[in-house]
Formats: sequence, structure tokens, C-alpha cells
Amino acid sequence: MSNLQERWTELADIKDELAWRDWFPGTSGNLSIKVSNEPLTFLVTASGKDKRKRTEEDFLLVDHEGKPAESTHLKPSAETLLHTEVYNRTNAACCLHVHTVDNNVISDLFFPKGEIVFHKQELIKAFGLWEEDATFTVPIIYNHAHIPTLAEAFIPQINGDAGAVLIQNHGITVWGRSPLEAKRYLEACEFLFSYELKKLMLKNVVAAL
Repeated sequence: MSNLQERWTELADIKDELAWRDWFPGTSGNLSIKVSNEPLTFLVTASGKDKRKRTEEDFLLVDHEGKPAESTHLKPSAETLLHTEVYNRTNAACCLHVHTVDNNVISDLFFPKGEIVFHKQELIKAFGLWEEDATFTVPIIYNHAHIPTLAEAFIPQINGDAGAVLIQNHGITVWGRSPLEAKRYLEACEFLFSYELKKLMLKNVVAAL
């Protein structure tokens, strides 16, 4: 099996798992995995596909500009430019973007602060933070409809080979040095978002008693 085929299967397996979690409503979301460094190429989800299904046209190979690297009738996902910025600026191997109710609500509630900070949460160990007083911060940027403008707002938040960024009412983008690390970041973020929302709701219920 070639490297391209191996990466295709690896990304398809991730897509299947996230689809099982129902994290791709209405064909939303996009995923990518690096195939080569020199030249930079990566597989990215094709635009408009039902990600609950597994087909031979789920992904296409693109170059360092996010343009198709081979002749194809497929179009890259709209937010492919965000993936190119991650790969061009880091040693990331995988980038995942999903829309969930929890991450959309959290991004809207905390957008005025420009970030959401988690402290004394066991699951922040998923981000390699083992200190007792460690904190994990997810920045939140404005949801520009113009993708190049969105990319300009996204770039300053790319501060390492693994990370996470919320886009207001437009899901979360995570990346990692391996597909496993990227998926771990995504799962941990979604857990923390769900926890925070439930805690806020319970506080309001208790306050009303």
C-alpha cells in the first residue's frame, strides 16, 4: 500500500468515527492529513460530501496553496485555506474542523472575551498539561464569511505544532503532530465545552431556587 493510500485510509477512519459521533451535520466540517513535506501535499475533504458515507471521492490531494495537486472534478472544502496555513507554519500532520452545538454555543457565549480558559480540569492532560494549576486556553475569532479574511484572523492563533481555535458560531479547528493527537485535542475540547455548558446551566437552575 502506498503512502497516499495509507493516509487516505487513516483519514477515512477518522471521518467515520467523527461521523458516528454526529459531528458533521448538513455536510459541514472538513478534515485533512499530510501526505508529503517536499513538496507539501495533503488530503482534504471534498466540498459538499455527506461525511456519514464512505466513498472513493471523499478526499482530494492538494498542494501548499490548497489547490488540487492532480486532475480532478472535485473541489476542496471551503476552509481548506485554514489547513494550508497550519501545514505551512507548523509540523502538524492532521487538521480537523467540526461544527457541534456545544462548540457553537461556547464560541458565542465567550466571544466577547476572545477566549475560553479551562483550569483545574483533569482532561486538560490531553493537551500535555500535567501541572496541578495548569490552564488551557482556546482562542475565539470572528467568523468572517470571506475565507482569506478568516485565514488572516486565524494565522496569529497558530502558535505550535498542536493547537485549537474556535470560530464564533462556526465550529472548532484543531491540529496535531499526528492524527491521534489531533483527534485527542478535538475530543478533549468537546468534552470541556459540554462540561462548561452543563455547569453554567446548573448554576442558573440553582440560582433560581
